[in-house]
Amino acid sequence: MNTTVVNEPGELETQATAEISIEQKETEGLSQGQIVRRRFFRHRAALTSMIVLAFIVILAFTSVGVDLWGVRIPGWWQYSWNQIPTKVNNGVPTMSLWPLQFGDHPFGQDEVGRDIFAVVMRGTQQSIMVMVIAGVVATIIGVVIGAIAGYYGKWTDSVLMRFTDVIITIPLIVIGAVLGNMFGSLGAAVLGVVIGLFAWTTMARLVRGEFLTLREREFVDAARVSGARDRRIIFRHILPNAVGVIVVNATLLMAGAILLESSLSFLGFGVQSPDTSLGKIISENQAAFSTRPWLFWWPGIFIIAIALCVNFIGDGLRDAFDPRQKKMPSERAMARAGRAGGPVAPILDTTEPAEAPDVVVGMQTAFTGDDIVNFNDPRREEPGDAQHKPLDPER
Repeated sequence: MNTTVVNEPGELETQATAEISIEQKETEGLSQGQIVRRRFFRHRAALTSMIVLAFIVILAFTSVGVDLWGVRIPGWWQYSWNQIPTKVNNGVPTMSLWPLQFGDHPFGQDEVGRDIFAVVMRGTQQSIMVMVIAGVVATIIGVVIGAIAGYYGKWTDSVLMRFTDVIITIPLIVIGAVLGNMFGSLGAAVLGVVIGLFAWTTMARLVRGEFLTLREREFVDAARVSGARDRRIIFRHILPNAVGVIVVNATLLMAGAILLESSLSFLGFGVQSPDTSLGKIISENQAAFSTRPWLFWWPGIFIIAIALCVNFIGDGLRDAFDPRQKKMPSERAMARAGRAGGPVAPILDTTEPAEAPDVVVGMQTAFTGDDIVNFNDPRREEPGDAQHKPLDPER
């Protein structure tokens, strides 16, 4: 096998060099937070989902107002979720796309005459409240348990992980049904706390795995040598480096919490009357599925929209925090970066050369093919020659 130097870069080397050049130019002079923010805003699905979720939250909490623990803040919608106005158009939705109009009851009315728009907005408030509170509580518990287990290891890790395994073996829907039946009448906030107390197991395992890896890094050893306490090392040194895993899993916990709350409310173990939630709206109107299907459309659409938005936001955060996720540049950008990158270092060509013929002088073989290929020219290098060339055997 012959090894020669090739000055022309290959296609793969040029593409890799161009991609590195483009990435370095995009992140030059930016902090880690700015890089994460830029990557997140580049994720179109996550950005669109964040806008849609913000619109749903603003619409729900401003339309029918807020009624929390006796504090009543009125909204801009004319009806309340517990008000029973006169039936209009036999309860059929008054909203139409062409001509565009909303009417007095855009989502229709139920059997007793309640405005479905007001009821769905109130149910969205409760479901979002359960989602946020359960996600925050589960994240805090999971981070604390996973951090302690991963940092200290040994018997501490064994005890905490065996306790986590016990919680995992019990179906969450069963725990939620039992506790939801007991505490559901106390409101959505209490139900969110109850769900969060048993939804932290996945977070704990993920954080533990990150801490088992990060505790062996050099910056942790340097913090120990400098005399930092364990609490400071855990929460000031290791935890910020695991924030990507924590944030992404927190969004997944929230998406699962709203689906769990809807399931419990549908089964009658979640939010109790006189309050309501999206799952409870579907449960109360399941007998009217064939006669008034719009009673199912709107709460179902809002459940799916909120869950999808949270999942897409989590997907965007995962791509933003993961340094291995790269945006593929266009061919024009790669070509421009390749031209601006300057000369590329020579690469070795290890391909098999073509077999050279033998040279026969008279009746004897003067030079073989290997001699011609591997022959080094003993002559001194002449001005302008880039390298020694083999002698021409025919001279």
